[in-house]
Amino acid sequence: MSSDNGRDQKLVQHLEGCACEQHGSLQKLYTITSAHLFAVSLRILKDREQAEDCLQTAYIKIWKNAGSYNIAKARPMTWMNTIVRNTALDMLRRKKVQEVSDDDQLAQVADNSPSHDEQLALSRNSESMHRCLANLSDQQKVCIELAYFEGLTHQEMAEQLEYPLGSVKTWIRRGLARLRTCLSGI
Repeated sequence: MSSDNGRDQKLVQHLEGCACEQHGSLQKLYTITSAHLFAVSLRILKDREQAEDCLQTAYIKIWKNAGSYNIAKARPMTWMNTIVRNTALDMLRRKKVQEVSDDDQLAQVADNSPSHDEQLALSRNSESMHRCLANLSDQQKVCIELAYFEGLTHQEMAEQLEYPLGSVKTWIRRGLARLRTCLSGI
């Protein structure tokens, strides 16, 4: 246990040196901890090159955040392990996002966006919808917006607005009827 305390004290000293931007402290910290932290990175990423990149990024974070290290919250190796682990997990997440948005896959996706004429028609319809929505009572407008734009159920709306469920259902039903009538006249 005393050797752990001695090692922890050395690591704390090196972290304090990093906080004071002493490059020698980072070098010593790297010498003492890099093998262990590399193993953590490699275990998560399962790729040597990525694990090396992860370790480099983690040491930059350790260097920049050494001043925020608090021995009362965690032992030095625990704190550094957390930084390496989080960095590795971030790399995995970015890799998955990158795989999904790969150019080859994007090239195969058809362009389903509306044509210019369709966009004009949609714009006119949108203007008409906004005009018709303006004719609704405040309760009807709020309930319809929550249902169709926020995706809330009648029960969720009643709870959020603190109105009886029956009132919410009535406002939606009457509001939709008024919208139908308004839009059919356009």
